[in-house]
Amino acid sequence: MFNANTNAMVENVNRGTNMSNFAEKHPKAAQWIREGGLFLIFSYVVTFLKWGLLTFLPALFRGMVGDVAWAWPGIDVKVMGVPLTLAVIGNSLADGGLAFTLANFTSIILGECINFPLQRNVTFRSKGPVIRQILCHFAGALGVFFIMNLFTCIWNPVTAAFHVPDGIRNIVTTVVTGGVSMVIIFAIDKTIFSENFGKK
Repeated sequence: MFNANTNAMVENVNRGTNMSNFAEKHPKAAQWIREGGLFLIFSYVVTFLKWGLLTFLPALFRGMVGDVAWAWPGIDVKVMGVPLTLAVIGNSLADGGLAFTLANFTSIILGECINFPLQRNVTFRSKGPVIRQILCHFAGALGVFFIMNLFTCIWNPVTAAFHVPDGIRNIVTTVVTGGVSMVIIFAIDKTIFSENFGKK
């Protein structure tokens, strides 16, 4: 028992030493691993928060605005024989309408109000110009939202028409939207939270 505990302690010390050695030999790689890991953790926490908000906010907004379709530019097209409405912002009534759009925007804003300070202060430890960083981060988040909104307004009706099970549709939607947004936002944050951002 004593020997087993001692061996475990020695192994943990060696592992910690190996990590320190790795960080000393490869500081850039260690920085990327640390930042990437923290970025993923915080992003998943915020994603879970947004998911929680979207479980009740659409019904709340529906009680305020009713069942109203709102989509821009709202171009009616057919994809693989399935009629749908193309929109970079908003949703057709079948996809939740104005109520879901308002709920989605609210969840994004609240989520990024938590995500931004975590990424800035903990993940990247930035001391740069905060106002410019906020504007760039939120512009990036909105840009990603517009792209993902366009994807889902095509993906959801087409897969529903071909009777793809909801479980598979939701998994693909989560992987694609979550994966794309994390890659783009990480690239933006890596840039705006760098030491040279805002310097001439």
